[in-house]
Amino acid sequence: MNIDIILKYFPKLSDPQIDLFTQMNDLYQDWNLKINVVSRKDVELLYERHILHSLGIAKIIQFKSGANVMDLGTGGGFPGIPLAIMFPETEFYLVDSIGKKIRVVQEVVQGLGIKNVKAEQRRAEEIPEEFDFVVSRAVAPLDTLVYWTKNKYFKMWNHNLKNGLICLKGGELADELAPYQKKVKIWDLKDYFEEEFFETKKVVYLPMI
Repeated sequence: MNIDIILKYFPKLSDPQIDLFTQMNDLYQDWNLKINVVSRKDVELLYERHILHSLGIAKIIQFKSGANVMDLGTGGGFPGIPLAIMFPETEFYLVDSIGKKIRVVQEVVQGLGIKNVKAEQRRAEEIPEEFDFVVSRAVAPLDTLVYWTKNKYFKMWNHNLKNGLICLKGGELADELAPYQKKVKIWDLKDYFEEEFFETKKVVYLPMI
């Protein structure tokens, strides 16, 4: 599988963006041999299961120039790095509590030469900064993410969505989302991407201001 699956759904990418997404594959193939941050099976499907999945958020919101977004529990750099390529004028702060994962993220960011990403080994509760949005992918239940990120949002907002949490999740979510049913909004990624992998994948948004 190659970058064609990205261009299928994002045909207006610039040449520099296409080049960066192309480079991502080689960098992850190389680094994953040294430090296993993506499963051996999934690294062969990097474009579908990691890059395109991350870009599901870009189907829901267009981050604006100067916005600040934290990727909480970024793991190997998802969804943060693909979103940083998609939105080069937005600042992304990628954090994870596991040092080896952040090392890979830092090396990939350096290898790509992208300037709008900062990656650090930190726990959510240690972070005093505020953001427009916090994004995450399969990191923790929504109530835990809410607890970790309370008081971490700018009070002023200028996107089509109020500042808050945007999570990539899968499977049965009814019980997890029940406490927030009056506020939460859900998008099915199968409505945007036709591949079977996305059949149960969702974007979950919860305003936090």
